Amino acid sequence: MRNAKIAKDVDDYLAGVPEEPRAALERLRKIIRAAAPQATETISYGMPAYKYHGALVYFAAFKNHCSFFPGTSSLAAYRHELERYETSKGTIHFTPDQPLPATLVRRIVRARAKENEAREKKPGKARGKPSR
Repeated sequence: MRNAKIAKDVDDYLAGVPEEPRAALERLRKIIRAAAPQATETISYGMPAYKYHGALVYFAAFKNHCSFFPGTSSLAAYRHELERYETSKGTIHFTPDQPLPATLVRRIVRARAKENEAREKKPGKARGKPSR
């Protein structure tokens, strides 16, 4: 969807997305920020990313769909609620006319934040600390 230019921040990324998918991604961004206000917003792998004790979630626009990247654990945990969406390897595909429900996104983001917190609390498993 985006040209070869790498966005400097999420506002820059969204400015390069056509109107309909941009509106859907702006809505998703607002939901993510409300669900995880402690998360840091950045660009990673050329797309908007949220980090909280490690990678939290990502999103992006593509030619025929938008994607929300919460990871494989979220897809497994919410598989019944995601049946109407195409999914693959930790990714949920959606279109501007069939956006992800806000309540589901909030639950996924909060669950991912708890996963990251729990992983960081495990002895020897925290990022930046060697395993024993």
